[in-house]
Amino acid sequence: MPAYWIAHVQVTDPERYRGYTELAPAAFAKHGARFLARGGESETFEGTTYERQVVIEFPDLESARACYRSPEYQAAKAKRDGACVAHVSIVIGL
Repeated sequence: MPAYWIAHVQVTDPERYRGYTELAPAAFAKHGARFLARGGESETFEGTTYERQVVIEFPDLESARACYRSPEYQAAKAKRDGACVAHVSIVIGL
């Protein structure tokens, strides 16, 4: 059963965030990720508004977990930290 990362992101330091966007694709590719939504137009009906909404599909929950825990993703995350406000959820798709 597929698993999904759902992220709501507000970039506060585009230059620093670029370090994340340069490194993260290698982690996603290694773990079979497929982007279903990546930025684009969105409208918030309730809650906090963020400029980017991202939905990433993985083959299964273990692949999603392994990606997050991977050295490749943790290196990307270190570049992202402090460059944005990010709320990330990882859930099993039904």
